[in-house]
Amino acid sequence: MLKEIPKSQNPGFTPPQPSKNPEISRQYTIFATNLHALKPFDYMNLPEQLKLHMWEICFYLFAIITLIQLLYYGLFFRRVAFYEKKEKPASQQHPVSIIVCARDEAGNLAYNLPGVLVQTYPSTHEVIVVNDNSIDETKYLLEELKKTFKHLQVVHLDYEAKLIPGKKYPLSIGIKEAKHEIVLLTDADCMPATEFWLQKMQDGFTDGVEIVLGYGSYNKKPGLLNKLIRFETFHTALQYLSYALAGTPYMGVGRNLSYTKRLFFNNKGFSSLNHVTGGDDDLFINMVATKTNTAVVIDPEAITLSEPKKTWEDWIRQKTRHYTTGKFYKGKHRFLLGLYALTHFLFYPLLIVSFLFFSWRLSLLVFLLRAAVQGWIFYKSMEKLNEKDLWPWWWLFDIWMFVYYLIFAPALWKKPRKNWN
Repeated sequence: MLKEIPKSQNPGFTPPQPSKNPEISRQYTIFATNLHALKPFDYMNLPEQLKLHMWEICFYLFAIITLIQLLYYGLFFRRVAFYEKKEKPASQQHPVSIIVCARDEAGNLAYNLPGVLVQTYPSTHEVIVVNDNSIDETKYLLEELKKTFKHLQVVHLDYEAKLIPGKKYPLSIGIKEAKHEIVLLTDADCMPATEFWLQKMQDGFTDGVEIVLGYGSYNKKPGLLNKLIRFETFHTALQYLSYALAGTPYMGVGRNLSYTKRLFFNNKGFSSLNHVTGGDDDLFINMVATKTNTAVVIDPEAITLSEPKKTWEDWIRQKTRHYTTGKFYKGKHRFLLGLYALTHFLFYPLLIVSFLFFSWRLSLLVFLLRAAVQGWIFYKSMEKLNEKDLWPWWWLFDIWMFVYYLIFAPALWKKPRKNWN
């Protein structure tokens, strides 16, 4: 039986009109009176109630993000840091065709191509330069070099391929003209770090392997921009090399990349990528690489060196062009790369919030745990990739990556340019 609240405690309330059934009318009146007398929810104090838990939630989120970062270092990046080359029962030297595409690159070819031409390699090999509609001195330079280096082959293209942007068409012609099954790719602005680059890269081919990924670095120069470019290049290589070692290859770089002609033509070359300006290296590898057909070569003697951009504007333009292909990666690769980038991006903002508003001791402990693992993995990886001079500054570069993501994240949705040079 409902007990009626006195009307004096509920002023201003007008009971409903009585029902024809007196008992129902009385019970309904008591219920309605009690309901009206209830204290309303104190919405004005809701923000204060949430503040008690908001900073704690931020810390837990910070801890989860740190755990995800540590999983990437433990499951993937350690594979580069502690990489050991497998001993082969016998070293086989395969015939190799080195392919370089060039457009108006006379200066770069004069400086870098001799390093490709004088490789120490006892087996059969050739160097193919595809001169893609150059209007500078490239043609005459190559004719002079051909007099000295008999294994240099030159392909001159005097017309543009319509509806095929980028350098996919000249590269396809170079692969078609190659005499040997294994092709090794580099760029006109790249030079092998040693005379054993060709030998080390082809040594990655074993039974079942059709793709070999190498590391393309940049020349060491004074200045902050040079160090940032080299760290970003190292950071990218740490990902694609470690993913490949974990059985999830997703890209390679055209500065140092090798695969078989059979693989190229069995997958119809770049035909499925002709609508994209870039992608002749990363998207093609993303399309054809598997756990079993891909190997990596991590060796200081197998590195190529390029001349880095000298201005911030040129570098940002270059990286923006590179990132326009990322949206075409396979879904699982976009997820892995996206989750890593997102947790990397959120790490420092959540660290600051947790440090200032929750517990500086716990926040510092979580930060130092990640820093210890990250610093050790970076040190060993930089040692493997001949970038040890960057290690004393790795912590500053890691903070810089927050700004890096802000700058280049919009490039993932940007329409690419139509030319490749």
